[in-house]
Amino acid sequence: MSLQKLFSCHLILALSIYLVVETDVYYRYRMSRCIYSSSNISDMVYFDNYYFNKYLFIQFDSTLGRFVGFNEYGMKLAEFWNNGTFVHEERDIGDWFCKGNAEIFDSSIIDKSVKPKVKLSSVSQAGGRHPAVLMCSAYEFYPPHIKVSWLRDGKLMTSEVTSTMEKADGDWYYQIHSELEYSPKSGEKISCMVEHASFSKPMIYDWDPSLPESERNKIAIGAFGLVLGIIISAAGLIYYKKKSTGRILVPQ
Repeated sequence: MSLQKLFSCHLILALSIYLVVETDVYYRYRMSRCIYSSSNISDMVYFDNYYFNKYLFIQFDSTLGRFVGFNEYGMKLAEFWNNGTFVHEERDIGDWFCKGNAEIFDSSIIDKSVKPKVKLSSVSQAGGRHPAVLMCSAYEFYPPHIKVSWLRDGKLMTSEVTSTMEKADGDWYYQIHSELEYSPKSGEKISCMVEHASFSKPMIYDWDPSLPESERNKIAIGAFGLVLGIIISAAGLIYYKKKSTGRILVPQ
């Protein structure tokens, strides 16, 4: 899978200290994170972070296999923990805690992903530097991690692209929108590429500039109205003929 999967376990320990003179409250909390990107979780990395009033002062990094301090107190504590038994316990967590829970997470969440419904459309702009704006929208997908990018003749476009964050629909599904502001060129191909856990490979959706979406809708509505009119006319003609043949002529 090309998108990074993130399994996070948040262990929060709050320690409140009330001063005698002042009424300020101080918080100390701990956040543990297990991060991996491969399907077999072989690249699992474990971080155990300790904060004091939002400032990180010490961290265990499984890639280093030890604690690292970020201030004077944190460095002294890291030296104490690295020379004790606690550092060995932290090293083991990456195997039994992170990998074990990641396997459960993948089997219950990732493997039950829902493919996004993707729509390409032309939208109006207000004072942009380019004459055209395209929107690539992905709807009703799960899990929320998704990547939407733009291609011009197969090459990735990085400028003039704006994207929203994944938005929850409130029903376990998510949506995301990405806009591309550009100057159209004859013969070029603009595409939206979507990468998601539900896809075995990145999916590419090409923009068809032959007709604006509004015009295509008008044509579809007009064609539907024409077919409906023909059906009604045919039904009326058949009814009229049956009515006519059923009449009895009385001689005067």
